[in-house]
Amino acid sequence: MNTQTKASRLAASLKKSAPMLAVGVLAVTLPGIVEASSSGAGLPWENGLQTLQRSITGPVAMVISLLGIVVTGAMLIWGGEMNEFVRKMVMLIFVIALIVGASSILTTLFGVGAMIALPAGMVALS
Repeated sequence: MNTQTKASRLAASLKKSAPMLAVGVLAVTLPGIVEASSSGAGLPWENGLQTLQRSITGPVAMVISLLGIVVTGAMLIWGGEMNEFVRKMVMLIFVIALIVGASSILTTLFGVGAMIALPAGMVALS
C-alpha cells in the first residue's frame, strides 16, 4: 500500500468525522457560553436576536407566511415542469413559511412561541 492511498483514506476518514468533531466542540463550549450569558452582562448578539424574534411573531409575519404557504403550495401543485433545484427552493420557502406561521399561531393562542425544555442544571439565555 503506497502513501498516496493512505493519505486519501485519511482524508476520507477526516471528511466523515468532521460533523461529529463540530458537535463535540459545540458540546464542550456551549455550557461556558450559557454560564457567561447568565452573569447579567448580556452577549453582543442578544439585541439582534430579540428584534428577530419580535419580527417573526408579529402580525405582518403571519400574513407573509400565509401568503408564502398559499403561493408555494400552488406552485408545487400546479407548477408544471420544474427542475429539481427550483422545486427544492420552493419547498424550502414553504417550510420557512410554515415555521414562521406556526410560531405566530402559538404566540397568538398561548402568549408564547415554541418553547424548548432545558435539561436540569442549564440556565436559560433570556
